[in-house]
Amino acid sequence: MGTSLDRIAELGVVGAGGGGFPTAVKFKSQASLLIANAAECEPLLHKDKELLHHYAEPFLRGMQMAMELVGAREGVIGIKEKYQEIIAALEQEAPAGIRVASLPDCYPAGDEFILVHMVTGRVIPPGGLPKDVDAAVANVETLLNIGLDRPVTHKHLTVAGAVAHPVTLRVPIGITIGEVIEAAGGATTREFGILLGGVMMARPAANLDVPVTKTTGGIIVLPAEHALIRRHNAPWVQIAKIGRSACDQCRFCTEFCPRYLLGHPIEPHMAMRSLGFSRPGDLTVATLYCCECNLCTMFACPEDLDPKNVCVQGKPVARERGLTWKGTPESIQPHPMGEYRRVPMRRLIAKLGLGEFVNEGPLTAYNFAPSKVTIPLKQHAGAPAAAVVQCGDRVRTGDLLAAPAPGQLGARIHASMDGRVTVGKDAIVIEA
Repeated sequence: MGTSLDRIAELGVVGAGGGGFPTAVKFKSQASLLIANAAECEPLLHKDKELLHHYAEPFLRGMQMAMELVGAREGVIGIKEKYQEIIAALEQEAPAGIRVASLPDCYPAGDEFILVHMVTGRVIPPGGLPKDVDAAVANVETLLNIGLDRPVTHKHLTVAGAVAHPVTLRVPIGITIGEVIEAAGGATTREFGILLGGVMMARPAANLDVPVTKTTGGIIVLPAEHALIRRHNAPWVQIAKIGRSACDQCRFCTEFCPRYLLGHPIEPHMAMRSLGFSRPGDLTVATLYCCECNLCTMFACPEDLDPKNVCVQGKPVARERGLTWKGTPESIQPHPMGEYRRVPMRRLIAKLGLGEFVNEGPLTAYNFAPSKVTIPLKQHAGAPAAAVVQCGDRVRTGDLLAAPAPGQLGARIHASMDGRVTVGKDAIVIEA
């Protein structure tokens, strides 16, 4: 049953939930509890739930392996309570030592600080990690990749929004998002924008040629005029100018902030105040511990301002000035109303203007046969991987393409199709 950290590194496993931190490095820390993050709280995404439904056996095997590596005596699968059929199946199949924790259908239940608190009642200190409260957290697909025990060459993701058939697919890493959208039946609107990840914490795609990476969890297609496309593409000059003139310090952004409700020193309204009176970060450590969940901007603010991006802009200034939290873990007190300020998913979907789109994403088999893939050398936390192949080399699916330089944080990268390689500065191209 067991595996080793060396084997996980050899397979190129990273945090598949979006963080991309090399799993072999993460699991060097010991913890008595391992939590599988199956909360998947971004609207319209269904990847983790579908993987648990179709691949429970290798997932549970990977979870047992991970528990052995971190020394965990207990494993918990955190999944939303609305998925009763999947919960029932997991409870029946899970081995001793692994249980299911039902979570409310709210945002951002998948934030690991929130998840750890809901499962254990413990609060990770500001700037800390789950290991600080004797826990480890891993994404469902990360654990599945460990259980499958093969190089990470493909990625599961949901294609949703304005597409003919919202679906979850297994796609070769390096394929273009345009090809994946076509596999979902194509866009249903002529002019559209694309958000990668979930709609709340997305990054806009520059074009249809952007490649899928190990951390791409979703492709959201929306009409070009949709408010979410405009908001994610808004320039900082506009955000700052409007925020400086329009914020009335109502505090809604702070009162809904999940980290503030945990007792962390994060107050988005103070970051907004700094726009008008000083440089961001001057007044408080308010910006530094923002988790960038975007709830303040996308849901809480009644004036459609952008506190999240103000916090993001203030982080480097706060670090520069040493405005770090000086408290002790014992001093952290969660807000007494925290449980009652969770934002229900149905309400968030309505607020974001996503109610018209089908909120489903069944895992469906699709035979991708790309003529080429473009595999970035940096698709993980740390430094870019260094190519171990040369231009003109022939490779087969699963062959090693690149590896971390000695002494650097990174992850191995493998071929996702057979073909001949061309090595570039930032990516390796494989042509059939």
